[in-house]
Amino acid sequence: MKSYFENYESLHDSSFEDFMAHQLSSSLCQGIPDNWNVGVRLSVRELSLIGEGSHRHLSSSIRLQIGAASIPKLPAHLCEVIVIQRLPLGVFADPFELQNPHKHKAFRDIAVFGDTNLELPSFQSNRSAVEFHIDAGSNILFMQNNGTEFNLLLPLHARYQPLDESGYSVVEIGEPDMLMRCSVEGKQHKQSCLFMSPPNEKAKSTSATVAWKIPAGMKAHAGFVSVITFVTALLSTLSIVYASMFWSGTKVSKT
Repeated sequence: MKSYFENYESLHDSSFEDFMAHQLSSSLCQGIPDNWNVGVRLSVRELSLIGEGSHRHLSSSIRLQIGAASIPKLPAHLCEVIVIQRLPLGVFADPFELQNPHKHKAFRDIAVFGDTNLELPSFQSNRSAVEFHIDAGSNILFMQNNGTEFNLLLPLHARYQPLDESGYSVVEIGEPDMLMRCSVEGKQHKQSCLFMSPPNEKAKSTSATVAWKIPAGMKAHAGFVSVITFVTALLSTLSIVYASMFWSGTKVSKT
């Protein structure tokens, strides 16, 4: 994601998919011999939202499969799975919450890219993405024919939504983008190699997207809410002025 935002100002699906398909794929490892049929397969087995209200968790179950003949050739202790979860407008991940080492110590690294302003409503914000780096070393060593699975639990928060007559705004969260990176010994130094599932062999989850129905204000109620807000603010101001005028001379006893 850092490389993506060096070339693009904001996150758009079309530009990101073009980046993954062309710019990123052109930088894949050139040091792997041609007879290495790594056969990396990364697929999302399940995608779901957990919880209620404006603070929920996105649960993803990811399966990693590698051709049996390639497992002994990979430097297992230097391999990691990279998961990129693109988020729609109206939903954000708190970067400070994700940096809690006690909750996310299973990851090598985790970071939020894009719009990280937590206070903006959805109609004034841009999209963001969360990038996970998961250690795959021991899992590769003991991998069976069915592969191995990683479970991610990403805390998400809803932004204030634009006015809608239905009283709700629906945002859809799609499957994450996934690849595997291994550091291998090159002719002169270690080289980082990326492996991605072929586009035509990606397995689909039982639910390709999940929908989050977020409450939104109704335009018909805007006038009433504005009046109540103004009256409340006025009464609060008068209360502060009254207290400062009639209680400012009060003396506090030493005892």
